[in-house]
Amino acid sequence: MPPQQQDKTCPPPPPPPPPSNPSTKISPYVQNLRSTPPSYLSQPPKPVDHSVPAPTGTYFFYGTLSDPSLLAEILSLGEEPVFRPAFARGFECMLWGQYPALVSSGSRSDSESSSGSGSNSGSVVEGAAYHVQSVQHAERLVEYETGSYRAEACVIRYADGEEPREERGFVFVFVGDRREISEGRFDLRVWLRRMGRGGAVERLDERRVGDDGGTG
Repeated sequence: MPPQQQDKTCPPPPPPPPPSNPSTKISPYVQNLRSTPPSYLSQPPKPVDHSVPAPTGTYFFYGTLSDPSLLAEILSLGEEPVFRPAFARGFECMLWGQYPALVSSGSRSDSESSSGSGSNSGSVVEGAAYHVQSVQHAERLVEYETGSYRAEACVIRYADGEEPREERGFVFVFVGDRREISEGRFDLRVWLRRMGRGGAVERLDERRVGDDGGTG
């Protein structure tokens, strides 16, 4: 009889799921998966190289990281960071799926350059600059960008008229499969709305109005 009683015994209920983090609306990993190229989902992602510590210093952001609220989430900052408007020369911004992919203007193929579709060394990419103070924060940025991007040295030129006018820093350059990138324009506001981050768009618009001195 004991074996029969044991068969009728119901298994214990599964443990409750862990509590969600209320401070994170959308994880960076989910954001990366929601609109990456098809090959990213069918092939293992390119691993991040941790053999060398991620560099600290001023970074030039030109894509999703130019949203202060997203950067605050990734770095677990207590408040949204303050950016300086900036630009970088000698690069071209293309698209990897729905994400911007920065490449050197001189790295385009000869056929593209001869057809007139390539950019020259004077091409300008606009964005924002932020000083990354710790290796931990730099490593978080590297993880967010995935192994398809690499932090490389660049000259950051500021567009706000303040000093310094320029300085050496870093920018995430695309190092993935060049066959997966294409011509196109990245729109941060469109991307934020697609990711369900309409509040971030409103804050960007409010900040723009404030920088312009109001609408009168």
